[in-house]
Amino acid sequence: MSLWTPLHAQIHRTIRARHLFERHQNLLVAVSGGQDSLCLIKLLLDLQPKWGWNLAIAHCDHRWRFDSPANADHVQNLAQTWNLPFYLETAINLVNSEATARNWRYQVLTNIAQTYNYQYIITGHTASDRAETLLYNLMRGTGADGLQALTWQRPLTDNITLVRPLLEVTRHQTEQFCQDFNLPIWEDSTNQNLQYARNRIRNELLPYLKQNFNPQVESHLAQTAELLQAEVEYLEQTARQLRLEASAKGEKGDLQLNRHLLKKQPLALQRRVMRQVLQEILPDAPNFEHIEKITALITAPNRSQTDPFPGGAIAQVQGEWICIIKK
Repeated sequence: MSLWTPLHAQIHRTIRARHLFERHQNLLVAVSGGQDSLCLIKLLLDLQPKWGWNLAIAHCDHRWRFDSPANADHVQNLAQTWNLPFYLETAINLVNSEATARNWRYQVLTNIAQTYNYQYIITGHTASDRAETLLYNLMRGTGADGLQALTWQRPLTDNITLVRPLLEVTRHQTEQFCQDFNLPIWEDSTNQNLQYARNRIRNELLPYLKQNFNPQVESHLAQTAELLQAEVEYLEQTARQLRLEASAKGEKGDLQLNRHLLKKQPLALQRRVMRQVLQEILPDAPNFEHIEKITALITAPNRSQTDPFPGGAIAQVQGEWICIIKK
C-alpha cells in the first residue's frame, strides 16, 4: 500500500486551504481506538514530515465498558509504537449521559493541552458525524445553529482551538483507509447500543435513507451543514453589531434595548439579538418560546411584559425601550 493515498492528499489540501493549523505546531490528537480516530492519527503521522508538527495522543476512558482499561492499553501501545507522547484520563465519577460525557472529555483534553502546551486538540469527527448531528438536532427542533453544530474549528480557551480535519470524509472512507493500512481498530460495543438516539440514527435511520432516498445522503447533509455554517457566522456577527448599537444601561444598571432601532431590522436579526441577550441572563440555553415572547415586545404596547424567564428575570416595555429586569 503506497504511503500517499488520495485521502492523504485531500486532508493535506484541507488543512492548508482552511488554515486549520500551521507548521511546527503542537497537536494533541484525541484517539478512542475506533476507525475514525485511527484514520486521523495515521493521516497526521504521515503528513508530519511535510508540516513539522509535534504530535501526541490523548485517550479518555469513561469506564462505561468492562473492556475500557484494555481499550486504553491498546491505544497506549499504539502511541509507543509510533513513538508519541501519550496522555490518559480516566473518569472518577461515572457519567450517565452522552452530553455530560462529551463535556467531561473536552474539559480533560483542554486541561492536558494547557498543562503540556498543545495549541490544538484534534478530533476525528467525520461527514457522517456531521450528518447525524444535523438529523439529531433537526428532530429535536432547532434553528440553523443546531443544524451546523459540528464546525471545522472552535476555540476552547484563548489559546487552545478544537479542530476537526475529517469533516468532508465519510465513515465508510475511514473504514476503508484502516483496512488498507491494517490499522488495529478497537470495536466499541456501545456504538451498537440502540438505547442511544445517535446510534439509532447511525445504525437504522441513515442506512434506511441511503437505501430508499439517496445513496449520498451523508455527504449531502454534511454539505448542507457547511453552507449553514457560513450563513450562521454572518448572521451572528451582524446580530452582535446590532445588539451593541441597540443596548444601553438603565438607571439601576439593567440592560435596555432600543425598540426603534430593532423595529427596522428583519425578524431573523431581531430573534438573534434576543437570543444573544437571553444566553447571557438565563441559566440554560433559551428555547423557541423564550425568544419569541421577548421578540414580540419590539412591537408591543407600552407596559407590556413577559412572564418570568427561568431564573426569574422579566422583560418589560418602557416607552422606546425593552428593559430586562433581573430578579
